[in-house]
Amino acid sequence: MTKHPLRPHHRTHRLRPLRAALATLALTLLSGCASVYLVDNQVQSFARWSDTTAPAAVPQAPQTYRFERLPSQATGQGTARQDALENLARVALAKVGWSVHDAPTAALWTVQVGAGTLRLPRAPWEDPWEGYWGGFGFPGRDYAASASGQIIWSPVFMRMDMPYYKREVSLVVRHAASARVVYESRAAHEGRWNGTPDLWSAMLDAALRDFPAAPDGVRQVNIEVPR
Repeated sequence: MTKHPLRPHHRTHRLRPLRAALATLALTLLSGCASVYLVDNQVQSFARWSDTTAPAAVPQAPQTYRFERLPSQATGQGTARQDALENLARVALAKVGWSVHDAPTAALWTVQVGAGTLRLPRAPWEDPWEGYWGGFGFPGRDYAASASGQIIWSPVFMRMDMPYYKREVSLVVRHAASARVVYESRAAHEGRWNGTPDLWSAMLDAALRDFPAAPDGVRQVNIEVPR
């Protein structure tokens, strides 16, 4: 019996179950993550409340502080960004019992907060020649499934990178009278989440985990954020 080559419509028919399975998997993952998403952070903190010249006990809440800014945070567009960041930090610090003093010059502590974002065109582990297709396509191939289940072939099919972000927040606490740094903490997060206020709040919460007596060294701090 003569064997006939596989016809295009047969190839499409065989791929339909795969397309349906991919759709089901995507819906399952989305429904399972509908309530919260996880912001995983690498946190490093340094607590130096006392030294040989000015011994002091670890301060217990409640405490009051005032914000300090770098020149770049107090001019131009930096002012609005810093206002928003400090508002988020104010909430995060309130959770550990610290509040802004009504009379800033009378505050015992100062807090300097900063944040930065590095936008990459794709994740570091992704091949720049690979792509991600919209809908139910196949990564790293020159074909994709159409809505009707047909296979679209193209050697120059449009590829689309998915941006990847590296973010960091930092908090520095100083003794107001001496300007001595008594606490420093940084939280770093990587991923494809958009830079929403909730994400920055989660990173600030992570940076303040175990405050004011956090252990030295890098640790993992995961924060769940409602969607």
